[in-house]
Amino acid sequence: MNKDLFEINWKQIRSQTTAWWSLMGDHDLLKLDKSDAKFDKYVTMLRVKYGYTSDHAKKEIVKHFNEFQAEQKNASKTE
Repeated sequence: MNKDLFEINWKQIRSQTTAWWSLMGDHDLLKLDKSDAKFDKYVTMLRVKYGYTSDHAKKEIVKHFNEFQAEQKNASKTE
């Protein structure tokens, strides 16, 4: 996921963050809301809170977001 795609999907990612990572709180999300470099700061927070490497953090973001999008597609098909 590149930085532009992350920014475009920020509201969806933000809404799921605490479900994906329990150590990320509302105070963290408020900091990210104000940031111009949300993706980089998000990766840094995952590194600090979970001990991920940058590459691992980026892969986890992509994995969780892709799962979320798949769930959304499946939910819209059943409506």
